[in-house]
Amino acid sequence: MHLTDSHCHFDFAAFDDDRPAHWHRAQAVGVRRLVIPGVEEAQWPALPRLCASLPGTYYALGLHPWWVADASAGWLQKLELALDRADERCVALGEMGLDGHIDLTPAGQGAALNAQLRLARERSLPVILHSHKTHDQLLKWLRRTPPVGGVLHGFSGSLQQAEAFWKLGIHLGVGGTITYPRANKTRQTIAAMPVEALVLETDAPDMPLCGFQGQPNHPTQLPQVLITLAELRGQDPITLAAQLEHNVSRLFGWD
Repeated sequence: MHLTDSHCHFDFAAFDDDRPAHWHRAQAVGVRRLVIPGVEEAQWPALPRLCASLPGTYYALGLHPWWVADASAGWLQKLELALDRADERCVALGEMGLDGHIDLTPAGQGAALNAQLRLARERSLPVILHSHKTHDQLLKWLRRTPPVGGVLHGFSGSLQQAEAFWKLGIHLGVGGTITYPRANKTRQTIAAMPVEALVLETDAPDMPLCGFQGQPNHPTQLPQVLITLAELRGQDPITLAAQLEHNVSRLFGWD
């Protein structure tokens, strides 16, 4: 069984002690590919070097809403330059989006999001999206500047919202949230969505699975996300894994 972690912050400090060993552990349980999202401009030059050193890892370049307030005045030009220099391992633009729990105004977040959405269309790149308590607002931005494809990572929301994202070609990133019985609405939504709309993720070292609260998350947990998803949907895990791999390969242009 082969799996792809479509959203893993593998460049974060939690993996600094021995990143190759962490990647070997993930590969040993069937994780053959992972995508590292970009979150801030200081990170962009290092991602190509990191992924070149770890076969099977890929990256995206983008500005996360948490880092927008600290970005330089010329961040967009730096992002364009980073994309110009990017290699074939750059598979998307992001992590970009909106967050309802930070001090930056919605207008400030929206300006950064819109600039990146436009850039993604210009470069024909899918987008990796962040949304926290902002699904409806994010949908409005996406309808104004429709992307060529993408994924809303760590989806947690209603069936109506999920269907609206999928109508725009935005996949739903399925991670540790579905392992919590209390997340009943999200579990029901993920179970009801077409399987073609779903991709797996861990968001490691964040978003730990149920039973692992307080511990850093790890891409080795991806098979457990798959198993939980298969149980919720009443599907065979091996068959489901094959479909999810097809989805993520189509999304990031690996077909």
